[in-house]
Amino acid sequence: MKRIAIIGFTVCALVACRPSSSTEPVVSGGEPSATGVATAIVARTEYPKPSAEELKKKLTPLEYEVTQNEATEPPFHNTYWNNHEPGIYVDVATGEPLFSSTDKFESGTGWPSFMRPIDGGHVVSKTDTTLGMARTEVRSKSGDSHLGHVFDDGPEPTGLRYCINSASLRFIPVARLEAEGYGAYRKRFEGGVTRPEVTDTNNACAAPASTSKGPVGCSTTLETAVLGGNARAADTLLHVVGVLQVDVGSLRGGGPAVRVVYDPKTLGFPRLLDAWATAVSPDGASKHELFAITAQQRTDADAWKAHASSAPRGLLVETGDESAFTKL
Repeated sequence: MKRIAIIGFTVCALVACRPSSSTEPVVSGGEPSATGVATAIVARTEYPKPSAEELKKKLTPLEYEVTQNEATEPPFHNTYWNNHEPGIYVDVATGEPLFSSTDKFESGTGWPSFMRPIDGGHVVSKTDTTLGMARTEVRSKSGDSHLGHVFDDGPEPTGLRYCINSASLRFIPVARLEAEGYGAYRKRFEGGVTRPEVTDTNNACAAPASTSKGPVGCSTTLETAVLGGNARAADTLLHVVGVLQVDVGSLRGGGPAVRVVYDPKTLGFPRLLDAWATAVSPDGASKHELFAITAQQRTDADAWKAHASSAPRGLLVETGDESAFTKL
């Protein structure tokens, strides 16, 4: 992922916060210079949203689709769902501080889950009526990035579960807080403070219930495909419109493979297979094998194999899940 290290991000200390509208710089700490003299790190107090053009350059396609177009990434196969390192999470687009690892818990949903935001005012909410139901969407205040949703089935003391997309976040470990201008948050990690040990897997995201109005909880808006192919094929697929992320790895049997995250509204599965066939055709090392993750993918793959002129010879279509793929 593309990242920009920015010196000087923070909004407030633990006890007293400055108003977010303040433009007065705040000194949050310092590091020794080449002469051995400590130099102050000036913290930012505002987090303006970059232009759409700047965001497209700064963010990966998946990050852009999630933060700017309200997409929901696939569960379990995202960057931070299982991250246990102490630190804070900031808006990937602006650097605005959003959540702390001290409030992160294991919800069993496959998405990062938090009991509360890091500070009041940085995370705002609004009603989301997509998917035929009313949910509470959460966004960053300054950057207006879509983060995820909040539900009332979380642990005490808040009773809330902020179900957040990894793609909307950038993680800053404790060791980097001062260097990146978030030194005011270090106190949260002093005195042996640890994240809550919560393993509630019986909530709305983990086991969505069907109602007359549709499913309840979180549901990915994107789809995943597991296909035979190597790094060269991955590079080709990354340039296909609708493909948001490609991971390189291996299939269960040891052959090279790629896992593709794509937007089904933009790119149908048969069209993705056409692009995949073109990508692997010149590569004799790639195994012509694909795993159908959903029943619809299996139906589409069988029809494509039978009728598409681009379908590779000896193509194996198997029904499986993402466990068939191991990321390098």
